[in-house]
Amino acid sequence: MRKLKHHEQRLLRKVNFLEWKREGGHRENMVMQRYHVTGRDDYKKYSSICRMVQKLVNTVKQMDPKDPFRVDMTDKLLEKLQSITLCERLTVSAFCRRRLSTVLVKLKFAEHLKEAVTYIEQGHVRVGPNTITDPAYLVTRNMEDLITWVDSSKIKRKVLQYNDKLDDYDLMN
Repeated sequence: MRKLKHHEQRLLRKVNFLEWKREGGHRENMVMQRYHVTGRDDYKKYSSICRMVQKLVNTVKQMDPKDPFRVDMTDKLLEKLQSITLCERLTVSAFCRRRLSTVLVKLKFAEHLKEAVTYIEQGHVRVGPNTITDPAYLVTRNMEDLITWVDSSKIKRKVLQYNDKLDDYDLMN
């Protein structure tokens, strides 16, 4: 980017493009820092999803309880989420807690979020048969059991060596 001219700098001095008056700003920064969300776009996506789910729940609640559409939508919502009361209070933090980096810290694969993000970006972690390199990958409760180290990972080798579970086949690779 080119250097701003004097009059351009004076005009932009009073404008902050990252914080808007209508948004508190403090909550967004706090959540992004706590869960190590690097892109503001991820936070905005999670926020819009939360608003859409809350709006959907409110419209479904206002419908007639015997309406077949309401019954169908309620079943679909309960299939994805725990309960309707939890859908009303869905927050961005709930989405952030399901990110792969946060789940790695919860499962004790990493000590800190930054360390977990580094492991994921370097390709040391897989979910099922797929190697994941995106720390924003959302993990369901069923997928938590499938999180492991990649077979060729040096970290996996060190963990197995520490636990005295490294066998001859692993030593050759």
